[in-house]
Amino acid sequence: MKFSTKKRFIAGVVCPKCGLLDKLVTFSKDNVNYRECVVCGFKDEIRISSLPNELTTRVNVSQNQKDYEVSPVRFVDPK
Repeated sequence: MKFSTKKRFIAGVVCPKCGLLDKLVTFSKDNVNYRECVVCGFKDEIRISSLPNELTTRVNVSQNQKDYEVSPVRFVDPK
């Protein structure tokens, strides 16, 4: 993943050095991705190795997987 050469803010991110929210920008220079704090000057290279795995939810489970998870419920008479 390559970021734009134009600096853009990253919403909801806290700077690891000064701890301020929404002060980090991301940009690409010479095919290397960076993040930089506009307040304290912290600068770090962003290394993205792979995409994170998607969590399994009821929305992204196939119909075949849903069929295997079905089990009958038995009601037991308490007498």
